[in-house]
Amino acid sequence: MTGLLWAALTVTIFSGWFVVTRFSVTRELGIWDIAALRFGIGALILSPALFGKGRTLPRAAWGEGFVFALLWGLPFVLLVALGIQLTSAGRAASVAPTLMPVFAGLIGWAMFRQRPISSRFTGYAAIVAGLAGLLAIDPGGDGLRTMAGFAALAAAAGMWAIYTLLFSRSGRTPMQAAALICLWSSALLLPLYLGLGVSRFAQASAGEIALQAGYQGVLMSSVAVITFNRAVSLLGAGAATAIIALVPAGASLLAVPLLGEMPSPTETATIALIIAGVVLASRPTPKPAAPAIARTEGSPQ
Repeated sequence: MTGLLWAALTVTIFSGWFVVTRFSVTRELGIWDIAALRFGIGALILSPALFGKGRTLPRAAWGEGFVFALLWGLPFVLLVALGIQLTSAGRAASVAPTLMPVFAGLIGWAMFRQRPISSRFTGYAAIVAGLAGLLAIDPGGDGLRTMAGFAALAAAAGMWAIYTLLFSRSGRTPMQAAALICLWSSALLLPLYLGLGVSRFAQASAGEIALQAGYQGVLMSSVAVITFNRAVSLLGAGAATAIIALVPAGASLLAVPLLGEMPSPTETATIALIIAGVVLASRPTPKPAAPAIARTEGSPQ
């Protein structure tokens, strides 16, 4: 139950992220500005987890953190932001979080010989069917632009899945992983951000910068990463990633009052199918029963 509560909080924050990011990347701020706020502020907030008294990490942990940053740091955020910009908040939310548990299950099976239980295969099939339904309904816009957006989101989903599997075996705490991702991502971003001259802060209003600083820099870079990592630690990678597939439902609900996007009855039905798949895919793997030890007369009690 504790793991489910952590996952629910993560779903809420992630759902709002697609809506809030879509709000800005189609208006005043750019993709690079979103990344700068997310990782720059996150690095400032989380650095005490790495540099506090008595918290020196081994060298191997820094290398591990660099891999985490490549998978769920700067490249991930840039791909998702691009997908949101090229499609829409609702459609972006229906791709990356939905495909991620499917990738996690299949990659975990291929790499670590962790065969999903049969109900998870059924759940994966329902998730993919629901995703196909969402993408087939009024895709809108230029075909090449839309497909490029979907490809960016699918790549981000695969990277997220690999990160989840690696983190669950890393031995790092949720706070350490979040801090390493933000620090390494900031180090990767800074020379690109300054060298390319892509900042649009001068064109953005103070209110929009404050909104994105709070959501990207505090909620997404710090709170959501910690809550998601905590859910993975308690539920396991397969169950935690499957629950994250509820994000399309949350994003669709938030998009109604915030963006004025009302899902059609067909979209609602496909989202319900995804939720059903999530319920099946998030069932925990049964633990093998401990072998019974037969006692013989005179054996120690």
